[in-house]
Amino acid sequence: MDFGTIIQNSAVRHGDRVSVWCDGRTQTHAELFDRSCRLANMLTGLGLVKGDRVAMLSPNAFEIPEQIAGIAMGGFVRAGLYAHETGEVNAYLLGLVDAKAMLVNAKLIDEIRPHFDSLPELKHVIVFDGPATDGALEYEAVLAAAESGRPSVVSGPDDIHVIRFSAGTTGRPKGIVHTVQQWLDNNAEYRWVTPQLDERDAYLAAGQLTHAAVLWLWPLLQVGGRIIVMPGFEAGRALELIEEQKPTVTLVVPTMIQAMLAHPDIERRDLSSLRCLNYAASPISETTMTRALKRFGPVLYQLYAQSESITITMLLPHQHKPDGTEEERRLMRSVGRPTPNTTVTVVDDEGNPLPPYEIGEIAAKAPGGMKEIWKDPEATAARILPDGSILTRDMGYLDDHGVLFLADRKEDMIISGGYNIWPAQLENAIESIPGVREVCVIGVPHEKWGETPRAFVVLDPDRSLTEEEIIAETRRMVGPTKKVTSVEFVDSLPKSGVGKILRRQVRDRFWKGAAHRISGA
Repeated sequence: MDFGTIIQNSAVRHGDRVSVWCDGRTQTHAELFDRSCRLANMLTGLGLVKGDRVAMLSPNAFEIPEQIAGIAMGGFVRAGLYAHETGEVNAYLLGLVDAKAMLVNAKLIDEIRPHFDSLPELKHVIVFDGPATDGALEYEAVLAAAESGRPSVVSGPDDIHVIRFSAGTTGRPKGIVHTVQQWLDNNAEYRWVTPQLDERDAYLAAGQLTHAAVLWLWPLLQVGGRIIVMPGFEAGRALELIEEQKPTVTLVVPTMIQAMLAHPDIERRDLSSLRCLNYAASPISETTMTRALKRFGPVLYQLYAQSESITITMLLPHQHKPDGTEEERRLMRSVGRPTPNTTVTVVDDEGNPLPPYEIGEIAAKAPGGMKEIWKDPEATAARILPDGSILTRDMGYLDDHGVLFLADRKEDMIISGGYNIWPAQLENAIESIPGVREVCVIGVPHEKWGETPRAFVVLDPDRSLTEEEIIAETRRMVGPTKKVTSVEFVDSLPKSGVGKILRRQVRDRFWKGAAHRISGA
């Protein structure tokens, strides 16, 4: 199987069914096949060959599914840029992968245009959803002029399918390489731990399809389902679309769930179509989980994944039990068990397996594991163990039953007076306090202890808490040596384009200019 065959089969079997819906515009599976073929043939006509990198720069739009399909159809390598990033960052990514062509939304062309002279490999700029100027090609015009019919190129299992860029929350984004077979294998693995799909299913694409939200795209297209594209996430609009378009599955981050639960329409909308509300990128607080279960029903799935290893574990609906027994509540604070064909180990700094309950670095050998880090063999070697497991840079532990519990990112550990403190443990404690909407904990310099935990807290609009109350609660939950020692209440926290809190930006406020991010006592 290859991606071109998936699109062709769906056109034959489900040609008249809607494949894409976006703000009232629709596209059938037959139309998707035709336009993706034209896109692949157009790029070939411009001189691109199999394996060339094609960049995409756009927020979610009607054209995104056909572009993802067309790039795969032609045997090209997709590289999704960041619509929320600066032109400088996206120019860096274009240069990193030596992109030959770029499909860019007209809304973003002015941001990237000043950098074109520094990108000699970029030969073609194709603008959609608006006019093309200054030598760029107009998307609809070149698509209409291109040949129809499936291109003759054949993608092999070891050919590169996509270069995903890490979120950049811990530094400059890296290029994560996945082959055709690795991506197909991940699609299959994801379906082991999510509901069975058929042509009646629909996916609400609330996040960026050029990044993590693409996870559901190919499985839905493969069965003749429908992709409901949100140009940008807005809680009220998401609730409206769930009621009107009746999606059965979606992939979000916890902050999106919080926003929907806080919206005044949450009680009046019919949300019963959802069979899978899959959340990822960060854990969910017990308070948010309880409210989500009451409003959405038993449809919560927590995915633990990353760009380097996509589907690692899943916490299933029956494991979300905030009112359960002590053991069920303990399990609920995990990220679940590894998916059926994934092996997870926890290792020390030398790569040796650790016993249950001992914190170390999580290593995953999964069907969706990366091939390599683009143009960086040293970084690749540093991330892959001899047995093929990928080091995640996340810290955690396994219990006696193979359930995985996260501690934190390896580089986020706070060392205070000789104690290792994991910010995520403190964040989970603070998020359980009624009235707390969001929290980020970092280590800040301290003359005596080297560094000490400080919490940055966003409260619900109608709630008030004091610094003393939060410090006392963390002392009660994690003990006096690991409690936060100060709290700052803020209106908002910096987030990435996919909704992850940018701890690095919060930390930079205190460590900017320091030679090291660990202070001596």
